[in-house]
Order: sequence, then structure tokens, then C-alpha cells
Amino acid sequence: MNLWVLSGLVVMVGGFVLRLNPLVVVLSAALASGLAAGLQLVEIVSAFGKAFNDTRYVSVVWIVLPVIGLLERGGLQERAKMLISGLKGATLGRLLTGYLLLRQSTAALGLTSIAGHAQTVRPLVAPMAEAAAEAQGELAETDREQVKAMAAATDNIGLFFGEDIFIAIGSILLMKGFMEQQGIMLAPFDLSVWAIPTAIFALIIHGFRLWRLDRRLGRRTAR
Repeated sequence: MNLWVLSGLVVMVGGFVLRLNPLVVVLSAALASGLAAGLQLVEIVSAFGKAFNDTRYVSVVWIVLPVIGLLERGGLQERAKMLISGLKGATLGRLLTGYLLLRQSTAALGLTSIAGHAQTVRPLVAPMAEAAAEAQGELAETDREQVKAMAAATDNIGLFFGEDIFIAIGSILLMKGFMEQQGIMLAPFDLSVWAIPTAIFALIIHGFRLWRLDRRLGRRTAR
């Protein structure tokens, strides 16, 4: 038995104790174990490639996050604020209502991953909403935090009530299975159709909430 293949564990423990970069530590540990097992460097790199290819659908999600981080470091949020500040008539309520409609529409088509908190709300929607609210006057810190929270809530509501319209979403299939257990036979299309009125009411109710917040911030900042 070749115990040298366990050298990767020693490298990993030592790297974490020294608080080195986790990515470098894991990569070094894998190289150490591979070389100790008699693998060639090309074989080790091929194993990395195969592992990435087998889990590419999960890995792509994590690749997006550092890209967004680099964009934010390059001034993405500031550019978003400048963009919305230059638009006449752009208010917090109008901006978030438009985003709610867009989020619901795309989710209804099954495009649930093209927007979200990490990739859309934090770098774009929240700064734009904040700039739209600031255009009406100076904001208190509590109001600023409420604007950010409302931007995140708008994304949640748009996704939650929009995705049920898509026939192949997991929630539709879950409801279909539950109904069948109760002896009620329904087609997924029927559930999708009946999700449309709920989505419309969600749009109206949350749109009214956004309108009220818009009015309240306008009155407060006008004082």
C-alpha cells in the first residue's frame, strides 16, 4: 500500500493552518496526491478537466460570482446609479415595477436564472433604485436600507409568482404529484394556467406597495 498518496491531506491541513489561499491549497494537495500515486502531470490535469466537465452546470454558477465582483470593483454600481440619475421621470416605484414585470415574464418562460440577488439585484437593481429614490431628495439611512430590501423583495416576488406559469418547473410537478396522491388528476398545463391570475394579483399588490413607498419617500424628502 502506497501511503504517500495521503501526502495531499498533509498539504491541505498545512495550507489551511497557514491560512493560505484555499484554491491554491486544494490544487497543491491534489497535485501532491496525484504525483505520489505515480500519475503524470498530463493525467492530473486531465482529471481536473474531467471533474470540471462533469459538474460544469454547478461550476458555471460559481464562475459568475467573481466576474460580478470584478465588475463591481470596476465601478458597476456607480455606473448604474449614474444611468438612472440621468433619466427624467425615473422614480423608485416605476423602476422596481418595471423590474417586477420583467422578472415575472422571464420566469414564466422558464428563464429563472437570468436574474437574481447576486447577479442582478446587488450590482444593478439596488443601486439604480437607490439613485432613483435619491433623485427625489436626501434619504435617511433607514430609508436607504428599506429601498435595498424592497429591491430584493421585488426579485423574490417576481420569481416566485412567475415561475409557476412555466409548465416544466419543479413546483408544478410537485403539485401535480401531490394532487395525484389525493386522487385528483390534473395536467401540468392546467396548473400553469391557474397560476396566471395569482401572478397578476401579485403584480398588482406589490406594485401598489411600491407606489406607496414611492409616495412616502417623496413626501418625507420634500420636507
